[in-house]
Amino acid sequence: MKHLLSMADLGAADVEAILALSEQPAPRVLQDKGVALYFEKPSARTRNSMELATAQLGGHPVYLQPAELGIGSRESVEDVTRTLACYHSIIAARVFDHGLLQEMAAVNAAPVLNMLSGTDHPLQALADLLTMKQLTGRLEGARVAFIGEGNNVSRSLAQACALVGAEFVIASPAGYGFEGSTNDPAEAVKGADVVYTDVWVSMGGEESAERRAAFEPFQVDEALMALAPDAWFMHCLPARRGEEVTAPVIDGPRSAVWRQAENRMHTARGAMLWMMGVTPQSGSGNEQEEAEGSTRLFGRAGHVDHPQMAADRI
Repeated sequence: MKHLLSMADLGAADVEAILALSEQPAPRVLQDKGVALYFEKPSARTRNSMELATAQLGGHPVYLQPAELGIGSRESVEDVTRTLACYHSIIAARVFDHGLLQEMAAVNAAPVLNMLSGTDHPLQALADLLTMKQLTGRLEGARVAFIGEGNNVSRSLAQACALVGAEFVIASPAGYGFEGSTNDPAEAVKGADVVYTDVWVSMGGEESAERRAAFEPFQVDEALMALAPDAWFMHCLPARRGEEVTAPVIDGPRSAVWRQAENRMHTARGAMLWMMGVTPQSGSGNEQEEAEGSTRLFGRAGHVDHPQMAADRI
């Protein structure tokens, strides 16, 4: 049984398979089956992407909230997990405590998928990899500069980059980064293929004047992007324009945030297919068709990233 709780659960071959499955036609392996979507923390992108990905695989998503399950209070984690496994082929959860996911996976009653926890966000990292691959044409050797906090998003992205041979560098205020982080955003973005940021205060986090003052020098603005003239801008969203990023950057022609957001759906589908034991299809032999695959995939939503990208879509 395959669980996906963090990028550390995957090897390089697993990531390659998930990304390939994300760009291939969706087999209806969940036809007439359920997928439990347990949300302790609400989310627009996660709920929509997971519900649509489940539907594309033929399944029925069931949205669940803490009051409905009483997990750990009205019923034990093991009993809730076994109950959900009676109805669902996959149990997906978006939680505060990563330990809850580990307890659910330990029951081994159904595959468990992390939709976000306090320490990890593998679905976001997979969507980021797919976006980078589509935009730059490669993952190995790509340079990703993350400007902001060492949090669940940046941790999973760092692990993902290590798996695919990409270079990851993070610039954070003192006390907010990882071991080895730089405190110089300008140094981090030099030579970057992607400049990435996240909100200064995550959902449920504590906002303070001290924290804001620490992060203000780490805003991604036009001047910082000018130091990486060939880089795309990425953000996991939601964004606060005027704080971690300026409007001209996130709304400009080098912003890939809407492609990135849509890819949450495609990689959620790829991740669930991998968990169900599906392997990627072999190459079609049609190089032109393969080269245009990501374009046609993104085009299904009927929109583009930015008006200036329409004429030059990857």
